[in-house]
Amino acid sequence: MTTEKSELRTIGQIVADDYRAAAIFKQAGIDFCCGGNKSIELACSEKNLDAEKLTIELKELELSSPGQHQDFNNWELGFLADYIMNTHHKYVLKTLPELVFYTKKIADAHGENHPELLEVASLFSEINSELRQHLKQEEEVLFPAIKEVMKSNASETKATIVSEISRMSEEHEFAGGAMDKINEITNGYALPEDACNTYRVAFKLLEEFEDDLHTHVHLENNILFRMADQMFSADEQQTLIDQFAVVESEADPEFNAENSIAKIDFLASIYMQ
Repeated sequence: MTTEKSELRTIGQIVADDYRAAAIFKQAGIDFCCGGNKSIELACSEKNLDAEKLTIELKELELSSPGQHQDFNNWELGFLADYIMNTHHKYVLKTLPELVFYTKKIADAHGENHPELLEVASLFSEINSELRQHLKQEEEVLFPAIKEVMKSNASETKATIVSEISRMSEEHEFAGGAMDKINEITNGYALPEDACNTYRVAFKLLEEFEDDLHTHVHLENNILFRMADQMFSADEQQTLIDQFAVVESEADPEFNAENSIAKIDFLASIYMQ
């Protein structure tokens, strides 16, 4: 972690500088991946937490021995994309069918006494459908586009990166929000007294899946997407953001500045630093 004051950086930047901080935010119930663009003060205000206490914990972490952890900020962009694909994408694709099976099974067996399991199974079915297409899009469009721009600096490919980052970020919000809801309705994956072995396995896998998703989305939202900024000049950044707004207005007959501002603000936060 750098000597820059933690409270002057976003949560995502703090975790990007030292991934050990993720454990502190997780303990506090603060989203550092999809919600990584917030300040400590704002995140704590939303959760009714003591921002000063959290900042002290982060400072103590900064002063402790860093230990061994991956310095993703210094990785080459294409290598980071490959790492995400070979580590997190493979894990997701392996785990999705297992969790679809287990969540449906416990919903069928225990849904009468624990109706929240019906919602868990429904939510995870949606996550399964969304993430399969999401990973395919990243692997076939976004990641190759990033690697192509590193080689050729093609303007058309840069425009693809901008639009894909916007789309992928929205899908991250959906998956993260659905897992947050599952965590909430299961009371943090708390097991009831009548939980069978399948129930236990399902909840353990769900918790592991959520932890991996947080890391996965953090690496993309807070590091990969922001590192892509280095491939664009200041003029290109503004031009691409303007082009994106035009495309949005053509694609959406009900387009107006208000309903597109979140997307454009997100792009600006990445490309106008």
